[in-house]
Amino acid sequence: MLEDKSPQRTALENLGEFGLIKHLTQHFELNHESTILGIGDDAAVLDFKGKKTVVSTDLLIEGVHFDLSYMPLKHLGYKSVMVNLSDIYAMNAQATQITVSIAVSNRFPLEALEEFYAGVALACKTCHVDLIGGDTTSSTKGMLISVTAIGIAEENEIVLRKGAKPNDLLVVTGDLGGAYLGLQILEREKEVFKVNPNSQPDLEPYSYIVERQLKPEARKDMVELFEKLGVKPTSMIDISDGLSSEILHLCNESEVGCNLFEDKIPLDPTVISTAEEFKMDSTTIALSGGEDYELLFTIDQEDYPKIKANPNLTVIGHMTDKKEGAHLITRAETKIALTAQGWNSFEG
Repeated sequence: MLEDKSPQRTALENLGEFGLIKHLTQHFELNHESTILGIGDDAAVLDFKGKKTVVSTDLLIEGVHFDLSYMPLKHLGYKSVMVNLSDIYAMNAQATQITVSIAVSNRFPLEALEEFYAGVALACKTCHVDLIGGDTTSSTKGMLISVTAIGIAEENEIVLRKGAKPNDLLVVTGDLGGAYLGLQILEREKEVFKVNPNSQPDLEPYSYIVERQLKPEARKDMVELFEKLGVKPTSMIDISDGLSSEILHLCNESEVGCNLFEDKIPLDPTVISTAEEFKMDSTTIALSGGEDYELLFTIDQEDYPKIKANPNLTVIGHMTDKKEGAHLITRAETKIALTAQGWNSFEG
């Protein structure tokens, strides 16, 4: 359901593919020295002068990854960029350029795509990245979005999923579970709207978690903070599929085990109260909810004094020998094996 608040509807065929791209990208400026040539030719030209390049691509599909009945197009454009940049920051790299490709059905007028690209532009400005290309085409199945993010780092600064050692501390940025509960609120209001289209939802009490779902922020600040503090994580990943899945990725790639402490998992008060409202367990939501786009990383214990006073960071556990396995230590001090129960787009 595409809400069209503007009476003006310009059909996309009026512009043609190249005219459409030119129209949607005309106000994007290039800010990076590494961007030699952006949009307008057969390909972009980049020059990173000896630094290593990191590249990540995500595909977002209407009805699988987003629902336009409650996802404003401007927010969707913003989120599409942020979820990609998050992968670049998870490598301890600086994001520099993106490409954005979209396929849309004929129910989308030009004005809808302008909204989407306004969100893309805001994300580019927020994270200081250049839009350097992309593609537009028609779709018979609603909207499809593909974003590729490019970043740079010195070779010795890149952080992989492997590299964690036994006794390393497990650290997370921000707080967890908000995005999943924000989605539950939006889904609930969608069902109410179906029954009573005149009802106006009061989302004010849930504004924090709804924003976590609709407008996530990639942790660009952490890459800058690591440099400032003189800390290089031993391994790192972004939390897109839920904390438990991401911890197990680090364990598997680094060939270590882990003890995660339930009482250390950072939860916003809104997450705790909303979980109770839905009769859900807040720990389970943090472990399995996903879409928080925080960073999960490990550091050598010697680096702990450098991070301990930082309000953005929480030590939630430590790595162990591989043979010990990955476990959650509950508040009751029982030990439960961690299982990957994160979001899976292939589950029906």
